[in-house]
Amino acid sequence: MAKSIRIDNCSIGPEHPPYIVAEMSANHNGNIERAFRILDAVKAAGANAVKIQTYRADTITINHSAPEFIVRGGLWDGRQLYDLYEEAYTPWDWHGPIFDHAKKIGLTIFSSPFDPTAVDLLESLGAPAYKIASPELIDLPLIKCVARTGKPIIMSTGMANLEEISEAIEAARSAGAEDIVVLHCTSAYPTDPKESNLATMAEIADRFDVLTGLSDHTPGTTVPAIAIALGANLIEKHFTLSRSDGGVDSAFSLEPAELAELVQAARIAKVAVGHPSFEPTSSEKKVLKMRRSLYVVSPISKGEEFTESNIRSIRPGLGMKPKYFEQILGRRASRNLQFGEPLKPSMIDGGLDV
Repeated sequence: MAKSIRIDNCSIGPEHPPYIVAEMSANHNGNIERAFRILDAVKAAGANAVKIQTYRADTITINHSAPEFIVRGGLWDGRQLYDLYEEAYTPWDWHGPIFDHAKKIGLTIFSSPFDPTAVDLLESLGAPAYKIASPELIDLPLIKCVARTGKPIIMSTGMANLEEISEAIEAARSAGAEDIVVLHCTSAYPTDPKESNLATMAEIADRFDVLTGLSDHTPGTTVPAIAIALGANLIEKHFTLSRSDGGVDSAFSLEPAELAELVQAARIAKVAVGHPSFEPTSSEKKVLKMRRSLYVVSPISKGEEFTESNIRSIRPGLGMKPKYFEQILGRRASRNLQFGEPLKPSMIDGGLDV
């Protein structure tokens, strides 16, 4: 089993509560004050961290109108890539103030860099971890650049096949990365829960000896809560102040009340999994007496036979277990027995091994 890791002062791993990351992405809608309000809302909801994205339109694509540079299908159908990223990016001169605000309110913040210059910027700001976005999982030089920082790396696997995931993990490790979390992801916006394939998380953890989790784009909080029960150590969800405000990513983002619900549901799911147990819990021990047991239901004289008429299986559970009922029938009482006495082995002439 992969060892736990730490981001800032928080441990992530099987023995710790789920780590919840709220992805701001483009939901600042081009307004830095809105970005600050998003940070405040993430903190208030109880999430562990907020994540942003660090790129410029010209570091992620080129300004070209050929068909392959036009999005087809989905939320962004017909949009030119360059224009889409021009709208969605977080200006680089915002990064310092955004990191400062997060630090002021005690919220961990890190980012997805999309080229080495972004890594340089984030290093100058003291980023405690890095996220490799799904489309960049095949950019092995970028992964190695991030790995050389020595910081924890979180990688999403959307669209990737097994070979590509293996190559990305090997690239990170070859460049010195030791703390790796690999997030199962379906890169559909939004994702149909039928395409979530959450069982993949355990396969990733087993094959590559890494911590695993889920970068989720399904509506609501049900799928990530299930993921926690299936072993996810980290959940990432897009977050906005209000979907009705619009924006590039708003349609598949959680609102503040939903993020708070996810934080609570994740914690409940984690503790509910527990461990294999076939003994009464501490709470159950308090109500064991409410199970059935054998009782004297009419007076029985010493030497009288036990019958179906004078002993019965009833509640509470202070007498012998009902499984001994047939062994006792036809045996004789060792003393006078009163109505309402719980039946004990000593009441049976000659006793009974229990």
